Amino acid sequence: MLYLGLDTSNYTTSAAVYDSETGCVYKAGKLLPVKPGELGVRQSDALFHHTVQLPGVVAETIGAATGKAGLNEDSTADCTAKLREKISAIGVSSRPRNVEGSYMPCFLAGVTAAEIIGSVNNIPVHKTSHQVGHILAALYSVGRLDLVNRPFNAFHISGGTTDMLLCTPDDDEILRCEIVAASADLKAGQLVDRVGVMLGLPFPCGPELEKLAENGLPPKKINVPMKNGSPCFSGAENKCRKMFEDNIPPEDIARYVLSYIETAIMNMINANASCDTIVFAGGVMSNKLIRKSLEKIDREKYFAAPGYSSDNAVGAAVYAYLKENS
Repeated sequence: MLYLGLDTSNYTTSAAVYDSETGCVYKAGKLLPVKPGELGVRQSDALFHHTVQLPGVVAETIGAATGKAGLNEDSTADCTAKLREKISAIGVSSRPRNVEGSYMPCFLAGVTAAEIIGSVNNIPVHKTSHQVGHILAALYSVGRLDLVNRPFNAFHISGGTTDMLLCTPDDDEILRCEIVAASADLKAGQLVDRVGVMLGLPFPCGPELEKLAENGLPPKKINVPMKNGSPCFSGAENKCRKMFEDNIPPEDIARYVLSYIETAIMNMINANASCDTIVFAGGVMSNKLIRKSLEKIDREKYFAAPGYSSDNAVGAAVYAYLKENS
């Protein structure tokens, strides 16, 4: 059976189809357009761009799932009709976190599309959070969906979060994610993007900052201020700006940023880890330099495959499958 997933985050319009019989996933995504020098888009603009981009992204996903890649918006009717009887449920990211008051308008685009598709075709729609979607995508990518049946720690490191979570099985939410520690001010992804834009890199800056950092010198010492087991990032931004003003090579500044994030994560683990298993998810965790250091941790650990680290709808599709088959 097939399960459709939709996710309309502040970075990417994405869709995915999960085939529970083969275990295969078909996915597509498109970044939101950001003007040079700007740090993302306003929520009203994000909602507009998702509305424009979602039909094409869904069409691309359907094309991949039916073996007819390259379909455009006008040629998906036949494939959609064939899939209609096979799609068992739809999963969609409706909010950033599964906590009261968590809300971002950009997710309305995906929710609206999911509810329309579900209503017209009499298909159940299951709403989850963007955060749970990231973690499920990570678990799928490493072949460990079975971990939803026992407690584990997870890191969700992205543009909007630097969260260390305690994840436990939950009948309603599949995973109950409780924040154990989180950055007190700036988020790791925000630090990457702010410094990257300062260095003239395109937004989102993660991939280009990583390339730059590969040729940078590792800092001799990193001091990450911690408050009750949670790191602070604003001082790192100020440090990078001072380095930039002092004409420090851009590659050294980029390396400092990644070393700072790596050290912050290590500090969070040392101060807060309650489980022997740790899962790393979110766009920042696709960084090879950060991952290389964290792989030395003496715990059972899993890193989302790079293609499943950045914002995607795979976790939403898997969530629909788990809700229907738990």
